[in-house]
Amino acid sequence: MMDLARTLTDPGNLIAVAVAVVVFATILTLALPMLNRGGLDQRMKSVAQRRDELRRRSRQALARDREGNLRHVDEGFLKRVVDKLNLKTLLEDPKVVDKMAQAGFRGPRPVTTFYFFRFAAPFILAVIAGGYVYFVNDFGLSSTMKLVVLMGAFVVGFYGPNLYVENIATKRRTKIMQAFPDALDLLLICVEAGMSIEAAIQKVSQEIGGSSIELAEELSLLVAELSYLPERRMAYEGLAKRTNHPGVKAVATAMIQAEKYGTPLGTALRVMAKENREMRLSAAEKKAAALPAQLTVPMILFFLPVLFVAILGPAIIKVQDILGKGG
Repeated sequence: MMDLARTLTDPGNLIAVAVAVVVFATILTLALPMLNRGGLDQRMKSVAQRRDELRRRSRQALARDREGNLRHVDEGFLKRVVDKLNLKTLLEDPKVVDKMAQAGFRGPRPVTTFYFFRFAAPFILAVIAGGYVYFVNDFGLSSTMKLVVLMGAFVVGFYGPNLYVENIATKRRTKIMQAFPDALDLLLICVEAGMSIEAAIQKVSQEIGGSSIELAEELSLLVAELSYLPERRMAYEGLAKRTNHPGVKAVATAMIQAEKYGTPLGTALRVMAKENREMRLSAAEKKAAALPAQLTVPMILFFLPVLFVAILGPAIIKVQDILGKGG
């Protein structure tokens, strides 16, 4: 046991593991773009299959309750654990479905997985942290500090799934909003050319897929919801809820008003496209303004020492030569 602990805490072994992790991450980063080239076709195919499924279930809803029919069936080990422990009531989160939809996870299975890992992750991390500080390397910590480490691991495990979902949702929202103004311009062109709103959105989803797969997926789902939901307003509100961005919410509100009051949709889309372009520009300017402050610490740590060596190095060498000759 002592040999294992000595091996795990050896600085040379830790450095080797860190270098291996960095090399693996670099290779994975370079290889992922080549492995994900077919992602657009696969995701668009899955969206088309979901659209066909929604249409089929909407036809079945004519004879039975719509909500019950549109509910997916989730069976499996995680589902049985969640139901047996009643985790959905114990860890109830009324916004979990919206959060999962914003992150791109739809259906009951991701919700079940989220509740399972929110319950299991604290215990798993606490066991790992406790095993390390009690049996591998205690870092000279007292018993009280070891308990603090265990509690910290438990808290991280409890909030970890939430942070993971929020991080995925934020990245997805950013990718959507980078291409959303261009999608509005394409939608405006299609509408002014005489296409219906469903055909225009479907066309835009096909064209915008090269820039943003996430936005193409959302627009395809919007077309599907427009075809089966009893009110078109619900489809637009669903798009705004899934993206959770002020620009998309404003566009959804404008389209609902155009649908309700018969106002020209082209004028509203033109105004919304301009506003979203300005929002994208302001976001880029905000990032550019924050860049000098973010570069301060890297410059102090990496640039200034090298600059000092480059400036003072020749002078120090010359002084050493003079002192050597004088001696």
